[in-house]
Amino acid sequence: MARIVAIDYGGRRTGIAATDPLQMIASAVGTVDTRELMDYLKKYCAKEEVESFVVGQPMRLNGSASDIEVEILVFIDKLKEAIPNKPVYRINETYTSKISMQALIASGVKKKDRRDKRLLDSVSATLILQDYLATK
Repeated sequence: MARIVAIDYGGRRTGIAATDPLQMIASAVGTVDTRELMDYLKKYCAKEEVESFVVGQPMRLNGSASDIEVEILVFIDKLKEAIPNKPVYRINETYTSKISMQALIASGVKKKDRRDKRLLDSVSATLILQDYLATK
């Protein structure tokens, strides 16, 4: 089997998570600057077998799309063009940042380390991937 890669897209930086080859465990891969995201994903797919992508879909509490959704849709189009034949799925990412912060606190990450938003983004991507795996 191949890995599934989850993306928590952001305007400045993007969190990335991936499954193991058996698609049982979601793990944080890291965070990259969004402007370098496509190159990173191409290199990742060159060294790892990837089955599909899961991109978080940020929603407002009233159910409408978040402001960044326009940028995400442009990114998805570019992703499909750059890495064809890999399906892209969407999953609601509402509250993933808050849940990620609570998980970091519960796991004993120091306050100073929690200020690094890169850590939060990679944990959020992991939560997005776990949610996707649970629905699969």
